[in-house]
Amino acid sequence: MLDIYTLGEEVLTEKCQLVTKFDSGLRVLVDAMFETMSEADGVGLAAPQVGVSLRLFVININGVEKRAYINPQILETSIETDCSEEGCLSIPGVWHDVERPARVHVQAQDIEGKAFTFKAEGLHARAIQHENDHLNGVLFIDRLTAEDRESMVKAYEKKNRSQKRRKG
Repeated sequence: MLDIYTLGEEVLTEKCQLVTKFDSGLRVLVDAMFETMSEADGVGLAAPQVGVSLRLFVININGVEKRAYINPQILETSIETDCSEEGCLSIPGVWHDVERPARVHVQAQDIEGKAFTFKAEGLHARAIQHENDHLNGVLFIDRLTAEDRESMVKAYEKKNRSQKRRKG
């Protein structure tokens, strides 16, 4: 299990570096990310969320669509959009509707470094876009209006303070 970095950590605001080594260290990181994501009950997890500034994220939707996306690039998005509630393992306890393209076409590399392309829609498309944003230092709250973003940050901070009190 890896620690999940939360709102305020600098690594969450940085643009990540390309993965250049496809070795056993990368495999260990990917496996640990899948385990951490599963334990946290998430559907996606990006490397900066575990303190690693690399262009890598993992997705596992309902145990069916499990895949690592290394050095991903979104090639195309649909004109049609979908507005649905999003949350983030790095901002636990807060959710907000976010409008995103309904479909994406992404190119990435697998754990061996082999390139692949993938078309996704629905929750999978949303997860790809959400996790890809992390690789560019963007959180889902950054896609909200200033007023909504401020409200989400305050809600997160309030929840975080009350949880710290309960632990102490």
